[in-house]
Amino acid sequence: MKGNMEERAVKLAQYIIENRATVRTAAAKFSISKSTVHKDLSERLPAFNRPLYLQAKAVLEENKAQRHIRGGIATRKKYKGD
Repeated sequence: MKGNMEERAVKLAQYIIENRATVRTAAAKFSISKSTVHKDLSERLPAFNRPLYLQAKAVLEENKAQRHIRGGIATRKKYKGD
């Protein structure tokens, strides 16, 4: 999904907001790197669509707050054999 960076940033933000997705899942969905997702959402998007940026940022902050919980669950599954 190369091409227009602004268009890609908007599509990424919409995907993250609609699916409550993490950066990693958005990167996999659009076949781009996690660093590209971060750059699009943190630098490019606020320059031309601030309201959409704020919505996407709220989802990403929520995911970041829950990250340690998901990591603990994954570790538990790993050692329990689920």
